[in-house]
Amino acid sequence: MTSIHTQLPYEYYSLPLCIPKNGTFLDKSENLGEVLRGDRIVNTPYEVHMAENIKCKLLCHKQNDPMNWSVEESEKVAGRIEHEYFVHLLIDNLPVATKAINPDTSERTIEQGYRLGFMSKGKAYINNHLKLLLKYHKHSQDSYRVVGFEVETFSVDKDHLTFIDDSCQFLPEAKPQLVNEDTGTKLYFTYSVEWGESDIEWASRWDIYLGMKDVQIHWFSIVNSIVVLFFLSGILTMIIVRTLRRDIARYNSDENIEEMIEETGWKLVHGDVFRPPPKRMLFAAVIGSGIQIFLMSLITIFIAMLGMLSPASRGALMTAAIFLYVFMGLIAGYYSARLYNTMKGKQWKQAAFLTATLYPAIVFGTCFFLNFFIMGKHSSGAVPFSTMMALLCLWFCISLPLVYLGYYFGCRKQPFQHPVRTNFIPRKVPEQVWYMNTYICILMAGILPFGAVFIELFFIFNALWENQFYYLFGFLFLVFCILVISVSQISIVMVYFQLCGEDYHWWWKSFIISGGSAIYILIYSIFYFFTKLEITEFIPTLLYIGYTGLMVLTFWILTGTIGFFAAYTFIRKIYAAVKID
Repeated sequence: MTSIHTQLPYEYYSLPLCIPKNGTFLDKSENLGEVLRGDRIVNTPYEVHMAENIKCKLLCHKQNDPMNWSVEESEKVAGRIEHEYFVHLLIDNLPVATKAINPDTSERTIEQGYRLGFMSKGKAYINNHLKLLLKYHKHSQDSYRVVGFEVETFSVDKDHLTFIDDSCQFLPEAKPQLVNEDTGTKLYFTYSVEWGESDIEWASRWDIYLGMKDVQIHWFSIVNSIVVLFFLSGILTMIIVRTLRRDIARYNSDENIEEMIEETGWKLVHGDVFRPPPKRMLFAAVIGSGIQIFLMSLITIFIAMLGMLSPASRGALMTAAIFLYVFMGLIAGYYSARLYNTMKGKQWKQAAFLTATLYPAIVFGTCFFLNFFIMGKHSSGAVPFSTMMALLCLWFCISLPLVYLGYYFGCRKQPFQHPVRTNFIPRKVPEQVWYMNTYICILMAGILPFGAVFIELFFIFNALWENQFYYLFGFLFLVFCILVISVSQISIVMVYFQLCGEDYHWWWKSFIISGGSAIYILIYSIFYFFTKLEITEFIPTLLYIGYTGLMVLTFWILTGTIGFFAAYTFIRKIYAAVKID
């Protein structure tokens, strides 16, 4: 059971619903992603046979023995109905869908799951009759496959039900079943099954959930992003390349040497541009974490784009992302070690430990803290202790040793080669113009990359917080590539202007400024919370703040790392192109 108002999923039998006749709940073994999502799949007492219709049947109890909820149980059910909880049933791995009318556009939409009940004049009414509409496709003469699963819900008062032998009957205008919070509730649960043949084939049965809606807005997003990209490329070509050629030609000419002494420019900081930054161990750890996140994101999105991580495989996307992050520790450790060596770091073991634990510790600590609140609500979204231990084992038994192994190989390799030597005495940085202030640069640099990802971000937020499927991984992969290119170009432009102002403290600044679009994602997430979501309680708000904060931090580390490597490559190229006396 899920609700967009509380963001707290619950198990099916967290409410006093009909239990299987043998009284046992057969739990399906969930993968890591399903457990972290809060999915808990159990069997139900509905008896459905292929192509056999059922007019109306009691789900549990007997004709003269209705289900009897106490006042406490009735209050619990009414609370869930008030928060608009949806129940999610599965048949043959196909989730149930409900057709609904959008009140704003009057269009027919598909909702995942069915509503537990509805509110009317401050009273809660439960949907206690389900009409299961099932579609089958005739694969061969004696072979049938389930290709559709919808449900129509009804609320029927127990006094408006009539029984004939084992079947039941009610009038369409029957009075709805009230959940009485004052005296308790007596009710029946009933269901009917209606099969129909369909032309939909097995391979297309998910199309009702993954119908390509709003395709035009996605293409608009892509075209908009590409225009932004060409705009940035034009700036880079016209300003940077032309200016650089003129600078390099002037710096390499032997004429007007006396005039050159009085000139300013990026060549004058050649003796300090590769001076190691402060807190070099932390810097190497952050960049190593960024590499790990980048590789995890790139490979996960690419595999999902190929259709290997479809929504039909519940939890597969999150499971794949976690395992990829763990195993990418080897490459992250290798490049972090080479960078740490380049910055003349000596304590490689401590640097390796910091690289392996910095980002995971923040994520694990935040989720561990939030988990206490989720457990207090008895939600299925609470991560079990055994799963926490499994995640810690993945972290300390696989990821940490792989980072150390990567550091071992990285330290044995030569550091990154710099084209110029670093002076012993640091040069004084002149006063900078106002628009090169770090905060202003962050705001300026973040606008264009955020514009490139804005549309996809909206659909990702809908999938995360409004219980919808996200499946347009082809668009997402294109947007990710555009993001990488735009962040790289922005970083190069900003670092070039910084060096022209004779400010050689570019290491940390290139990382911080390149991640500036995370500021806009933070602002957008606040806007989304107040305009799209209807969360009013403290714990769901805390969950939103915690998880969104982790998203913003992850995006900052990712884009900051991309920007740093773009700036680092650019600086090595331009200083290799000039003659230094």
